[in-house]
Parts: sequence; C-alpha cells; structure tokens
Amino acid sequence: MFDFDNERHNKLYEIISIMKLFSLIVSGMLIYSKYLSFYNVTDTFAAFTSFSAFSLLVVTIFFIYEIWMFSTKRKNSGFGMQDIIEIMIFISIFTSLVIRSQATDTHAKLLFLFVIITSSIQFGIRFGIVIALVSSFIILLLDIIYIPYSSINVIFQNDLILVGVFVLTAWILGYYERIEREHRDKMTYLAIMDGLTEVYNHRYFQEALKNYINEAKIKNYPVSLALIDIDCFKSYNDLYGHQAGDRILKEIAFILKTNIRESDILARYGGEEFAIIMPKTDEKQALEIAERLRNIIDKYRFQGEENLPNSNLTISIGVSCYPDKAKSLNDLINSTDDALYRAKFFNKNRVETYRSVLEELKEEIDDKHFDLIASIKTLISVINAKDRYTYAHTERVVMLCELVAKELNFSEQDSKTLKYGAYLHDIGKIHISEEILNKKMPLSEEEWNILKQHPQNGVNIIKPIESLSNVIPLILHHHERYDGLGYPSQLKGEEIPYLARVLTVVDSFDAMTSDRPYRRGKSFDEAIEEIKLCSGTQFDPQIASSFIRILLSRRFEINKTN
Repeated sequence: MFDFDNERHNKLYEIISIMKLFSLIVSGMLIYSKYLSFYNVTDTFAAFTSFSAFSLLVVTIFFIYEIWMFSTKRKNSGFGMQDIIEIMIFISIFTSLVIRSQATDTHAKLLFLFVIITSSIQFGIRFGIVIALVSSFIILLLDIIYIPYSSINVIFQNDLILVGVFVLTAWILGYYERIEREHRDKMTYLAIMDGLTEVYNHRYFQEALKNYINEAKIKNYPVSLALIDIDCFKSYNDLYGHQAGDRILKEIAFILKTNIRESDILARYGGEEFAIIMPKTDEKQALEIAERLRNIIDKYRFQGEENLPNSNLTISIGVSCYPDKAKSLNDLINSTDDALYRAKFFNKNRVETYRSVLEELKEEIDDKHFDLIASIKTLISVINAKDRYTYAHTERVVMLCELVAKELNFSEQDSKTLKYGAYLHDIGKIHISEEILNKKMPLSEEEWNILKQHPQNGVNIIKPIESLSNVIPLILHHHERYDGLGYPSQLKGEEIPYLARVLTVVDSFDAMTSDRPYRRGKSFDEAIEEIKLCSGTQFDPQIASSFIRILLSRRFEINKTN
C-alpha cells in the first residue's frame, strides 16, 4: 500500500537483474573462450567472424537483460510461473556449460551460485535451499557420468565441498531474508497501526484513500467515506478519566472492526474519531452500512454510560462519496467532515450524508448561470482557506439558520432565502487580503474600512444571477445594527430586512464562539450572555430572545465544548 514498498521492490529487482546480467556475461565469456576464439586472428575473415560472433553475443545478453528489467518492474507479486521458467533457463544454461566442459571446469559450476543467491534473496530460505540441492544434484550427477571411475575421484570430492558452499549460501541468505522480512513487517505494522485501538492509523488512512481514489479514477468506480465521532466522549473522559476513555475507544474500535465488510478499511482518524473507507460502494450502500453500525453501537451497553447527559454512549456518522459528492481526495474528506458536523449538530446519534447548498442553488437558477454558481463555490473554498480561524463558518451558519427556520415555522421560500443568504453572506471577503482577515492586532481605520466593503462586494458577485435577487438584502445588510450603528447603510430597527436581522444574530453567535487571531472564542454560556447584553442595540430583541430559546433547547447539540 505504501510507496516505500514499491521502491524497495524496484531496488531489489534492479540488484537481482544486475546479478543475472553478470551471470550471463560470465557465461558468454566462457562460451566465447571455448568456441569462438579459436580462429587464427591473422586471418582477416576469421578475425571479422570472431568479432561479429562476440558482438552478437553481447547484444543478445543485453537484450535478455532489458527484457528482465521490464518484466521485474511490472511485476509486484511473489513467486510465480515466470520465476520458475526463468530459473529453469538459467539452470539449463549453466548445466550446458558444465556438460561442454566434461564436468571438469569449476568456473562453470560456480555459475550455479548466481541462481542460488538470487532465489534465496527473492523467495526465502526454503526455495533457496531447494535450488541449491537441485544444482548440487546436477553437478554430482555429471561428475559421475563424465569423470572416469578411479579409486579417488578428486573432482567429485572438490564438488562435495562446492555442494556445501551452495547449501550454506542458500541457508545464510535465505535466513537473512527471513529476518529482514519479519523486521520489515514489524516496522510496517508499527508504522500503519494505531497502538491503542489496533486499527489502522491516520497515516495509513491517508495513503489508502489516495490509492483508492487514484484507482477509482482509472477504473471508474465509486469510493465512499464515513467519519465516525463518539458522542459525549469528552463528558465520559471528564467523568471517569482517560484510562476509562481509552477502554471505550478500544471497545468501539473492536465493534466497528468486527462489523464492517472485509473490503472496507477502518482507521482511527484522530482523538475519538474513526474513518471507514468503502471502495466500490455508492452513497446509498454506504448509508446503509453506516446506519447499521450506528444501531449496533446504540444498542451496546457501555460501562458507566448511564451517567452521561443522554444516558447512552452513541456515535454520529458523516458520509460522502466520490465522485458523486466530491471530485478529489480533499473534497471527499471535507465533504464527509461537513456531513459529520451536521450529524453532531442535529441531535447526535445519527447518520448524515453530505448535502451541498450549491446543488440546491443549481435547481433554483437558470442553466445559463451554472458556471457562475460553480465559481461561487470555488470562491467560498478560497475564503475558508484564507481565513483559517473561521474554518467551516459558512456551513455552521447555514445549519443554525436551518434550525431557526424550522423552529420559527418559516415558509419554504423564507427558509430557502435565509439558507442561501447564510451560504453566500461572506462571499465578498474574496477581495479582502489574508493579512487583514488573519491579523492578530486590532485593525487600522483603513483596514477596517476595507473589511466593511465585503457586503457590497458580495452583492456585486451574485447580482448577475436574477433568481438570487431575494438573497441580496441578506448579504448587503447582515452587518447592520438594530440601533443604526452598523454598516454599510446604517439602517435602524425594522428598516433592516427581517431575514437579514435573523442572519445577523446567527452569524454573530458563530463568530463569538469561534477562535479568532486576537482572542479565544467564547463559551456557549458566554455567547448567550453576550446576545442578551446586545439585545436591542446590535440585535432585534424579539429575534434575539427567540434565538436564545432555540439555543437553550438544543444546548447539547450545539454546544461546541461537548
């Protein structure tokens, strides 16, 4: 799965191929010295014939070498028929040379060491010893056949020593290969496995997902991803301690591992989060798998869960799919993370798939504006990348607005307008430099004036889309204040469009509870108090009161510290 495995494979086979080339060169030299160099070199024709034969031999050897290099680079599996044929060819060549020398040329017999060494390195101790024994049998048999019987067969005795060298070489190299392989497997295990939960770690997850996405692009199949977060895990840790929390992580990892398919990849994504890669799985199948896992965890009884806020330890799951909902690896992870946030936000203990506001927008507008909508999505991604301290701010504001619209029984049209306004309200920040957005010191008057231009900039971007005209007031006026001290138009009270006043409260709440370069985000309770304090000045008092009631009723779903 990892690139270094392929690199090791390629380097090993380069060494093996060089050894094979060298063995062929030595064989060629023996053939040339015995059969092609007997010509009288003073004879021009004989010398030319000898040189031509030598050149042909060299070309043949290098041609064979290139074929081997090509085949070994393409080959990533273990022992196979190609290897057997290759070894038989080498043994046949070396045996022919020994036969031609009437079994008296020790140099030819030493050539068997090449095939013994390469076999032991490639395929281990057992196969290396088998090749050593086969080579030994051939040599001793030829000694008996070709060397006349005498009371003392010196060559046979010397070859017995050579046989010992063959077997010892195979054993030493094969044993070294076994030790190296076991050590490599152990190090690989430590590199890719999470020590606590004994599932794959984040590093392996990233590499595996990248490989599956690349393969899916070529073979045109879907890859689904699920991100799993343990609900109220912080509360459990605070209540029982980290050792008890570690036990829960191990239990949940085991449950997930034993209930996923053999083809799925389970990894610990980080902290109390797990990830499941589901190759060749569409979104519908992935949702079914995720729901089954959620249900299993929901019914499982964990020690001490009765003292948690919901008296139950559960999981939330976000699901997304390549290429339907994401076009790249990063898109897949981000969209799955957004789906998980949605699952955590709405009551927890649920499965959510990624739903893009952009896709809903496409259904509302004319075909001629599709390219512009796609550009808007790109712009929002750029804004999130530039303003790292408010990552996912847009998605959070959208979800809060959806919640408010539902609780306050907005009409379908108003709900859509509020949601689209939430999605697009900060699009004008594309024209604000990263230095201003992420400045750790208070903004200068000039910088503040630049920042205050983003509502009008946002309006200018979406103005060409006629079907989004009802969203323009929300983008333009979401920084107006109820007391008339806001911007850009200093509207006051009910002069500010109603949905813009709603968006102002929601946007401010998320901004207050998000970390900024110059301050830490407020807690849930601190943000509630701030809204109360600013009711009637910054915020519409009636909307602020309704929003506080909604926040308190969904405290455990919305509170980011839980």
